[in-house]
Amino acid sequence: MGYISIQINKAKGSADTGASDHIERKTIPKNADPTRTHLNRELVEFSDGVSDRTEAISHRIRTAGIKRKITPDQVRAIRIVLSGTHEDMMKIQDEGRLDEWCDDNLQWLHRTFGKENTVSAVLHMDEHTPHIHATVVPIVTGERRKAKKKQTEGKRSYRKKANIVRLCADDVLTREKLVAYHDSYARVMEKYGLQRGVRGSEARHTTTAQYYRDLIRQTGELEANVQQLQTEQQQAEQQLDEVRQEVKSEKLEAAKTEAKAAFVAKVGSLLGRW
Repeated sequence: MGYISIQINKAKGSADTGASDHIERKTIPKNADPTRTHLNRELVEFSDGVSDRTEAISHRIRTAGIKRKITPDQVRAIRIVLSGTHEDMMKIQDEGRLDEWCDDNLQWLHRTFGKENTVSAVLHMDEHTPHIHATVVPIVTGERRKAKKKQTEGKRSYRKKANIVRLCADDVLTREKLVAYHDSYARVMEKYGLQRGVRGSEARHTTTAQYYRDLIRQTGELEANVQQLQTEQQQAEQQLDEVRQEVKSEKLEAAKTEAKAAFVAKVGSLLGRW
């Protein structure tokens, strides 16, 4: 069995423009095949008046019923990348089960984070392994975790409504919930031959930035190897030319010697007749 791949990260900035450009292919990364980009597709139907991921994030926040002012540094979205071992994902595709796999992923996102909070899910088919870029707006209800902790510790705090709507990524990304996300996703993916990785494993997914750093390093090493091979080739060609010159000189000397010998023999023959 192969393994699931699930990455969960906080979006950067108020608009997360860089990620949107990558996900929606407004910029084409070096590891993408432009001839397959047309196979990418959005799995979530946007609300009326919403045309892209950035607008979908803003629309969800604007219509969620949040009363408290949102500060500039608040996380407005969570990025989730879903996939599996390359060989298993290609098998799913070859067996014609990719649509089923996409639907199961979408249903898992809805159950886990809420259908309204799952504002985008884009299937990428133009990179090495098929995968989904999902976007979740962390809308939660209830008291903040800090407020609950104060009550548990016996500290006074003002009573707040239990059903208050808040934007809070920290509540969605607690250590316990992250473990639960991996567990529940693995259960859904069992039917595709994908299992959860080892708990506590230090293995990490290679980020896009690290991929490009490694690619640059490998390219530099390759160029150095090519230059070394070119130098060795030039040296070998020079040595071959020298050998050819030596052989040519030896043949020339041998030809001269043979000509002299033939001349002497001919002269001797003529003298013998006299």
